Amino acid sequence: MLIAFNKPFHVLCQFTDRGTSPRRTLAEFGLPPGVYPAGRLDHDSEGLLLLTDDGTLAHRITDPRHKLPKTYLVQVEGTPSDDQVQALRSGVALNDGPTRPALARRLEAPPALWPREPPVRFRKTVPDAWLELGISEGRNRQVRRMTAAVGLPTLRLVRMAIGDWRLQALEPGQWRALSISFP
Repeated sequence: MLIAFNKPFHVLCQFTDRGTSPRRTLAEFGLPPGVYPAGRLDHDSEGLLLLTDDGTLAHRITDPRHKLPKTYLVQVEGTPSDDQVQALRSGVALNDGPTRPALARRLEAPPALWPREPPVRFRKTVPDAWLELGISEGRNRQVRRMTAAVGLPTLRLVRMAIGDWRLQALEPGQWRALSISFP
């Protein structure tokens, strides 16, 4: 079984919370029993999370040797210059080594997304913009670290696709079964 889930903002990618203050988890969304996340999406990120009951499939989805591309919509603080976008395309030097080149492009208009709760803080004096970013790695907080490294701190991060699997019209907290065909 393979499930596409639209993980809401501030939900953990696990079914229980071992923290000291209770946080929202996957347990509240009525997911089928026996499925577990194939990969992670940070607590403060949103969008596509794949869940499966098949350990081999989960490994194929998450193993970096398969270089499964992941596509994100990223709201950044500032107005991206051509040089900043090119730096993302070329690969960025991070403290744990350089990233692989990314697919990166500026979006002319904000994407049609659901409202985030709570909303991203609006600042009159600081512009923001949206990028589409595709990576084939899965380092911890990689997209946020990449945009920060080129001077564009991330305000909102939404994963739209993993390989050929797409979020499509799922609203936050909704899920659907997918066909299991590994791209």
